Amino acid sequence: MNHGADSATSPLSRPQAAPWPQVGEDWLAAGIGALVVALVLAGVRPALPSFSWETSADLVTGVLGAGNLSRTLAAAVPIGILSGVGVLLTRGALGGFAAGFPVVFALAWISQLLAGSAAVEAWGIEYVIFALVLGLLVSNLVGVPAWLASAAQSEFYIKIGLVLLGTSILFGDLLQAGLLGILQAVLVVVAVWFVSFWLARRLRVDDELGTMMATAVSICGVSAAIAACGAIQGDRRKLSYVTSLVLIVAAPMMVLMPHAVRIFGIPEVVGGAWLGGTLDTSASVVAAGELISVPARNAGVVVKLSQNVLIGVAALLLTIWWTMRSAGAAGTRPGIGVIWERFPKFVLGFVATSFLFSFLLDRQVIAQTRGVLNGLRTMWFAMAFASIGLETRFSELVRHGGGRPAIAFLGGQAFNVVWTLVLAYLIFGGLFFAVPVFE
Repeated sequence: MNHGADSATSPLSRPQAAPWPQVGEDWLAAGIGALVVALVLAGVRPALPSFSWETSADLVTGVLGAGNLSRTLAAAVPIGILSGVGVLLTRGALGGFAAGFPVVFALAWISQLLAGSAAVEAWGIEYVIFALVLGLLVSNLVGVPAWLASAAQSEFYIKIGLVLLGTSILFGDLLQAGLLGILQAVLVVVAVWFVSFWLARRLRVDDELGTMMATAVSICGVSAAIAACGAIQGDRRKLSYVTSLVLIVAAPMMVLMPHAVRIFGIPEVVGGAWLGGTLDTSASVVAAGELISVPARNAGVVVKLSQNVLIGVAALLLTIWWTMRSAGAAGTRPGIGVIWERFPKFVLGFVATSFLFSFLLDRQVIAQTRGVLNGLRTMWFAMAFASIGLETRFSELVRHGGGRPAIAFLGGQAFNVVWTLVLAYLIFGGLFFAVPVFE
């Protein structure tokens, strides 16, 4: 997307030839995420800024206090350096990134500040929505010059965040909580994916865009869409379109669904499982679930984590399917090497960190590092969602495909909401299974 093309001739925006072979973005994201995890495990656990506040006094003396701002700077510098190294090695142009990164980080920081308000938390609105809205405001009202666009690396930030997300996907916790969450997750993902993809085809949406939309709706939104785009080597402009749709639709769902649980008298655990199967991020499930009850929140988290586990499986299956589909169209037979070349390598980082924290580390070490790793992951995710806003123009969303892709997405999401509620009643309503106690 070209926002602010008038500044394209700025020296900061001119592409520079890298004096070394470019490195794949997926490998770099996995490497940076692994490096962060290794440093934290080795004892490098910086005090991260706090964003919780209730009164104006809390805001001024706490979040905006000198101590918290110094912690913000201490976090921004290494995050900026690591991200900058990735940009340098993949694209060879660092000038624009260096100028634009402070702006992207500031948008991400402000989004967390707004979400940290006790009043906002009571509504269940999380930082991803504020990050998207702030980016959209800049993009649609001010414009995005080339030097700022070079720092809006939404995919790269998300991939690093996903590697860090693996540290919180513990298979032991899922199995201990019961297999019901995994059962619902599998049934939701399979049915919703095929219905969404079928609907996209019926509305004459191309298969590349339809695949990314179906994967986003059925699994976990932006993260799944990026994994799907990597698996099929899709168009990044189409990915930007899908991620924007995901977040715009997620905002009202996050607020309205917990109230629907109360209004219609849906059992708490059923409501939590419903939220976990439809909302797109673990943080949104936690926030929305807490508006209902602790059991609802815990049931939702189990279902959502079960779906997150399927990211790696989905990426592998999509890679195999798309490779065989492309080879069939060309009249050739793909080998293992082609499938490996297409597979999104950052997913390996996600699987590796999940395996490490699930089976190889002591529970005490996990507890000691969870806060820092979750905080760092949130910062990278917040920058990613702010970048998505910076990359999005409302006019392009409306015009794209004559509105058919948006209709297909909404149709898939509507089916997801209904189908997941039915499954939540069948699986977590105690009709056929003994439901575990989510306290």
